Amino acid sequence: MVAPRQIAFVASLGIAAVASAESCPDGTGAPSFDTIYTAGWGFDPQNSRHQGPDRTSINAGNAARLTVKWAYGLGTDTPRSMPLVTDDTIFLGDTGRGLLALDRDTGCARWELPWGGEFASAILHRVHADGVMLYFADRNAGIVAVDARSGRLLWQRQPEIVRNPVPMFSGTPLIHGETIFMPISSQEIGLSLVPFYGCCTTSGGMAAMDATTGDTRWYVPTIEEPVRVVGRRWLFVERRGPPGAPVWGAPTLDPASGTLFFGTGQNYSHPTTDTSDAIFAVDAATGERRWMRQFTANDAYNISCDIVPNHPNCPDPLGPDVDFGAPLVFAALPDGTPAVIAGQKSGDVHAMRADDGSVIWQRKLGRGGALGGVHSGIALNAALGLVYAPISDIDAGRMTGPGPAKPGVYALDVADGSVVWSRERAGRCPERYCWGGVSAAVSGTDEVLFSGSLDGYLEALDAATGEVLWSFDTWQDFETVNGVPARGGAFDTHGPMIAGDMVIVSSGYSAYFQAGGNALLVFAVGEEDSP
Repeated sequence: MVAPRQIAFVASLGIAAVASAESCPDGTGAPSFDTIYTAGWGFDPQNSRHQGPDRTSINAGNAARLTVKWAYGLGTDTPRSMPLVTDDTIFLGDTGRGLLALDRDTGCARWELPWGGEFASAILHRVHADGVMLYFADRNAGIVAVDARSGRLLWQRQPEIVRNPVPMFSGTPLIHGETIFMPISSQEIGLSLVPFYGCCTTSGGMAAMDATTGDTRWYVPTIEEPVRVVGRRWLFVERRGPPGAPVWGAPTLDPASGTLFFGTGQNYSHPTTDTSDAIFAVDAATGERRWMRQFTANDAYNISCDIVPNHPNCPDPLGPDVDFGAPLVFAALPDGTPAVIAGQKSGDVHAMRADDGSVIWQRKLGRGGALGGVHSGIALNAALGLVYAPISDIDAGRMTGPGPAKPGVYALDVADGSVVWSRERAGRCPERYCWGGVSAAVSGTDEVLFSGSLDGYLEALDAATGEVLWSFDTWQDFETVNGVPARGGAFDTHGPMIAGDMVIVSSGYSAYFQAGGNALLVFAVGEEDSP
């Protein structure tokens, strides 16, 4: 997977929340946690990205009444932070500014923690005896813990990692009980651009950390083979390997069996391993591997292949770069079989038995490629027996998959993978930045599925039929509650958050030559028109 630009970590410990020019009036009070709507990137530990009627009132009958309640001007045109929502507060990471606690009704800032690094995850929480802690992943600095009521910085830690001196933390952690499960990738995918860099040595991995202290409990690399010199160039530059197999997405958990599941990316150079483009199942308590299944062998790629023709660090042969970047979903099939469902950048969706990794079904939906297929996240509607797969299929040059593009959203029968309905999309114009594919993760209620497209449309689809219930064009300027000019752009990565009668989403993602934007949009269901 291509890594978005890096922003250096410049925050220091001891920072406290500060008031901003848009602070809430005196007497507004600290955030309440009577109701907490989500538990991370996937809304729950199983990554269903589904909100039931106890968490939302949005249905097929009122989705068309969604209107912008307020907008906020973000400090970045490539936002990557999934908000945490409570009964009165929206917690959001704004790269270039800090961690924000915004009043849910008005958007005013209850508190703001200045932060100089790059937010790379959903905002997470943990309720403990003395209050509530918030967590987020900084792309370079690791996991950060904050007091939720005051915004006071508590600590910042990196897991104890072997064979990865340049880790990158681009996936959302999962918090379960007293443990943080931390996905780990590597900056080597970008360091490969340096011609004199001897690519590559690092391994992706998964770490378990103590949620109170940040201490490392266990760490599992995705490549256990020792690094070795596999060649030389220019007499003094050693080529080394095997490297890569990063973990880009949030893990998912089966609490009953105590199994943690996660997917991996491609190798960065040759030799390749059987652990790249694979699904892992490990013991959540110890990290011991229970099973592993690879779906695409010999996939070697790094960013040098895109920037400079015939770059010496570009693998030969070059792989298709079709990793598992999207978080996995844990689900029970209609016959009761526990299953893991995974969307791949190849355009395939795979369902495996959770106990041994054996394949139950597979479905090819798009042409896939480095920016194609399932890029950021699928969703599950257990009541309807459907899993929803967004397909990007954007052109990635020579890294584009074979066959015709099929961008859009697909609903699959969770039992056998058959397509129940599809909503294929055409872009608003012929240019690349107007591509109509769906790269952002999708989210749903019992009756409605929300998706955001690369050409800036937020849509509500009937969860059972795919009928378009509501569509909103975000490629426009917005008046904001904080006075920062804001404009919508491409939807990518985290996708819509659903909470109560609201849909909360960031519009804009300038990476990969897409339309940048900095609009945090909060939609709410309006009153029904009088007869």
